[in-house]
Amino acid sequence: MDTELLHRIQFGLTISFHFIFPPMSLGLGLILIIFGVQSVRTKDPKWRQLSLFWTKIYGLVFAMGIASGIVQEFQFGTNWSVYSRFVGNIFGSLLAAEGIFAFMLEGGFLGLMLFGGSRLGNRLWLFATTMVVVGATFSATWIVMANSWMQTPGGYEIKDVGQGDQAFMTSFREVVFTPSFGPRIWHTLVASWMVGASLVLSVAAYYLLKKRFVEQAKTMIRVALPIFTVLAILQVTVFGANMATEVATNQPEKLAAMEGVYYTGDCVPMTIFGITNTGTDTTKGLQIPCMLSILVGKSPSTTVQGLTSFPQDDWSNVNVVFHVYHVMINLGMLFILIGVVASGLWWWKRKLWDKRWMLRVLVASIVLTQLATLSGWWTAEFGRQPWIVWNLLRTDGAQSPNVTFSQVATSLGMFVLLYAVLLVTFLILLNKKIKAGLPDMPDEDEHESLPDSFGEIFSRRPRAHSREKAEV
Repeated sequence: MDTELLHRIQFGLTISFHFIFPPMSLGLGLILIIFGVQSVRTKDPKWRQLSLFWTKIYGLVFAMGIASGIVQEFQFGTNWSVYSRFVGNIFGSLLAAEGIFAFMLEGGFLGLMLFGGSRLGNRLWLFATTMVVVGATFSATWIVMANSWMQTPGGYEIKDVGQGDQAFMTSFREVVFTPSFGPRIWHTLVASWMVGASLVLSVAAYYLLKKRFVEQAKTMIRVALPIFTVLAILQVTVFGANMATEVATNQPEKLAAMEGVYYTGDCVPMTIFGITNTGTDTTKGLQIPCMLSILVGKSPSTTVQGLTSFPQDDWSNVNVVFHVYHVMINLGMLFILIGVVASGLWWWKRKLWDKRWMLRVLVASIVLTQLATLSGWWTAEFGRQPWIVWNLLRTDGAQSPNVTFSQVATSLGMFVLLYAVLLVTFLILLNKKIKAGLPDMPDEDEHESLPDSFGEIFSRRPRAHSREKAEV
């Protein structure tokens, strides 16, 4: 094992651990907005009760995401200094924009969202929650922009400034709207919303199995299940197909590795599951004839390039890419089945509430959606190899030259231990909050007296002060 591989393992570990949390917070944010809107619209205290419960979960997820995300920025400089120097003029501006425009918005209203539930009225709390969710979505957008530039770079020029080649921005529009950005951001957001919906479904199904908070659990399922089912169908049929077209156009060797296609041709089948053999350049398994050509070009006659059309030195690890990709797409099709069956049981005389086997499946859905999301991330990143910036900078030339094998091995061991502790702590705290259950139903009269605008907050203070002075 060489130092470069250790660098890659360490970065893969830390980014994979971090990637557990942003999709969860993005998806849960969407559900919180729906609860808030219903609370404003109906004035039913149960929506406020659900909002207060899920805000606590959101706070825990958000804290873990921030703590694990900060590590990534330091690793760019410590482990990948050549890469940082090469892309710093472009990548740095995108990360700075994410911090200034997105994270500040998100962090500015986070306190009101987390701690204002019992102090703010429905409208003001909904406004604060919406700003946090918009900020989080905006933040994810900038991160996906930066990663998309690494996948399909554009709007740059290469200059040698005395310390090696560096990329400089020539068009901000071309940098942020690279060809892969549009399909990737929608694919990522839809996956995140599914993760959030599955988390709500999982907790609601758990409560139904335990016969706790039954009516609130049914309400959660009524909100989350249609979202999960519709998005599962769209993810496979629309956003996944768009991603296939984009990858085929801009990174054809990645698509060839994902599907184990070795020879260029038309009417190329799509493998549902199987094995690929780089020694014999063959892929065997259950295949749908011509489906890959149809997904890529909407026609069976569409030509798909095979791996043998490219230098073998430019191939990614085909076995890894092939299998993680198929974990993602097979789980995607499983989610459609879960959503359709659960929705059918829901509509058919409300039998979903009594089907314990289906409730157990819904409890497990959060684990499956997280696995699918991570598999999609691994597909994108493993599939880009051996390039850290597509066709510009190879991974084996991007590491920090002065960092030794023993230093990386030591820090990797520390990260493994630290992240194991963090993951166990997160699961214990999450389990504790779920088992503690929903808070008491808010008092309707007290709830009606809460301020619903910033002006109302400030206008109340003088009156309260005057009353205290009069009493004195």
